Amino acid sequence: MKITPQFVLTAALSTLPFAFGCQTMNGDTTVEIPTVETPQDQALSKSVRDRLLADKKVDLTGVKVVSNGGTIYLSGMVTSLDARQQAIKLAWEVRGVQSVVNSLDVQK
Repeated sequence: MKITPQFVLTAALSTLPFAFGCQTMNGDTTVEIPTVETPQDQALSKSVRDRLLADKKVDLTGVKVVSNGGTIYLSGMVTSLDARQQAIKLAWEVRGVQSVVNSLDVQK
């Protein structure tokens, strides 16, 4: 079996309720986004944020980035499904990222 970033993301998201004690309400999964970052987490968040803002394919200025121990939490609003996928892809490409949690909303 080939382990792809999508497989890792799916596995990570499926374990979040157990790891963080998240609640499921009305079919939506609530993800607890860390509120405090260590200096190392701050540096990783900055690297991901810089990568997102440097991308000229889609507008990712509405994406918030928080890091915790190599896990990147993406939240905020994007304009399309393509923008959401691009944000996830770019976050995975940053050195030091071990997993990406997608909590991005797409504008309707």
